[in-house]
Amino acid sequence: MKIVKPFALLLLLCSTVVLATERQIEIDSNVSTEHKTEVNGKRFSYTATTGTQPVWDEDGVPTATLFYTYYQRSDIKDRSKRPLLISFNGGPGSASVWMHIAYTGPKALVIDEEGYPVQPYGVKTNPYSVLDVADIVFVNPVNTGYSRVLPGKDGKMPSKDQQQKMFFGVNADVKYLAEWLNTFVTRNERWQSPKFLIGESYGTTRVSGLALALQNQQWMYLNGVVLVSPTDLGIERAGPVKAANRLPYFAATAWYHKKLNSELQQKDLYDILPEVENFTLNHYLPALAKGNAISNEEKQRIAQQVASYSGLSLQAVLQNNLDIPTNYFWKELLRDRGQTIGRLDSRYLGIDKTDAGDRPDYNAELTSWLHSFTPAINHYLRNDLKYKTDIKYNMFGPVHPWDRSDDNTGENLRQAMAQNPYLKVMTQSGYFDGATNYFDGKYNMWQLDPSGKMKHRLSFKGYRSGHMMYLRYEDLKKSNDDLREFILGALPAEGVAAKY
Repeated sequence: MKIVKPFALLLLLCSTVVLATERQIEIDSNVSTEHKTEVNGKRFSYTATTGTQPVWDEDGVPTATLFYTYYQRSDIKDRSKRPLLISFNGGPGSASVWMHIAYTGPKALVIDEEGYPVQPYGVKTNPYSVLDVADIVFVNPVNTGYSRVLPGKDGKMPSKDQQQKMFFGVNADVKYLAEWLNTFVTRNERWQSPKFLIGESYGTTRVSGLALALQNQQWMYLNGVVLVSPTDLGIERAGPVKAANRLPYFAATAWYHKKLNSELQQKDLYDILPEVENFTLNHYLPALAKGNAISNEEKQRIAQQVASYSGLSLQAVLQNNLDIPTNYFWKELLRDRGQTIGRLDSRYLGIDKTDAGDRPDYNAELTSWLHSFTPAINHYLRNDLKYKTDIKYNMFGPVHPWDRSDDNTGENLRQAMAQNPYLKVMTQSGYFDGATNYFDGKYNMWQLDPSGKMKHRLSFKGYRSGHMMYLRYEDLKKSNDDLREFILGALPAEGVAAKY
C-alpha cells in the first residue's frame, strides 16, 4: 500500500476542490417551468424551457453549447399548425436579452413609458406578447448569454483563429446556427410547424443568411422573416447614397427635439417625413452625386433645405460639404443646450465633458438600456425560470474580430424568397434610430427585389421611437400588433400550394 505524505495529500485535496468548483456550463441541459399570462385580454398557460444544446462538428464532437429559452402555449393540441418564431439579436456579440424581455416574450422590462430605467429592476407581464399566436425560442449565439465555446477532444480551447473560422463571421455564424436549428426543430418535433425568423440589428444579417441556408442546407422552409432595425445586409449603399439616406432620420430627430423651424415643427412627424424623403431621393442625392461639379447656386439652395430639415445651421451643412456625419449630428444638434443625443435612439440625452468636439463621449441610450436590462435578465432567468449557473450572462460577448467578408445575406434572402413562394418579409424600424436608420431599411427593401416581382411580399412598418422601438410603451403594442398580423397573414390558406 502506497502511503501519501501529508503535504502531497493536501495538494491532492486542493486540486480536487479547484476541479469541483470550476465554472462550467452544462453542455446539454434544460429546465422547464409552468406559468400563466394574459395577452390582449385573454388568459392562458405556457411552459418556459431554458437550457443548452450543443453545436457539433462534422465528427459529432461538441464544439460549443448554445443557451436558449423556449416558450410554448400550453393549450395547443396540434402544433403542426402552430407557428414557431425563432428570435435572434445582433451585435455581433449581443445576447438575446433585448427582444426576449422587452418585445415579443411573455415578460416585459420594468421601465417607464418612454423606455427609461426605474427601480426596483425586473420584469412584468407583457400584455402584448405574440405568444398568443406563436411559440417563441430565443437563441444566444456563441459567447453571448450563457453560450460558450467548448474545449476540443484534447481538452484545450481552440485558438482565436480557429474560433473565428468556426463561429465569428458572417458565413460561419449562419452555417453553425442552421445546423443547430435543425437539431432544435427535430428535438422539439416542430418540422410541421410554420416557421418564422426574427432578427434585430446584426440579427437581420443573421436571419437573412439563415433563410437561404435553412432551405438549401437543412431543407427547412420558412413562412416569414422579420427584420427589426436592419443592417445593410451586404447591399451596397456607399458614397452619396449613404450620405443622403441619413436626412430623413435627421429630420425626425430634429422634430422630436423641437429644432425645426416653426412651419415644419407644427406639422406631425408623419406629414414631414414623406416631404423629406421626396427631397432626399429627387434633389439631395443627385446634388451629392455631383460633387464639385455642382454649381454654387444649387449647392447653396440644397444646403439651405438640408439645414431646414436637419435642424442644423446653414454654416454647419456647408462646412461638411452637404455630407453630414452622424456622429457630428449627435454632437451638434443640441450643442447650444449643452447636451448630446443617443446613437441607437436619439430621444436619449447625454452630457459630455466639453461642449466642443465632433462626437459624443458615450452612447446615452446604451448606458440607459444596460442599466435596466442587466439586472432584470439575471434575476428573471435564475428566480423565475429556475436556470441556475455561476457562468456570467454575457450581455455582449467576446466575438471580435468578426469576419464581415463575403456578406451576401441580402441576396441570400432574395433568393430564398424566389425559391419559396410562401416566404414573406417585414421590416420594422424606429424613426429616431441613428445607427440603422429607417430610410436605409426602406432602401434595403427597394434594392432587395429590384425586379419588383416580389414587392407584394415585402412590407415596412415605422415607429416613433428608436432602434428598440418596443421600449416605448405605445410602440410595444403597435410593433407586436404588426408582428402578430404579419405572422397570421403569412400563413397560407389550407391546401394552397407554394407555387407561382
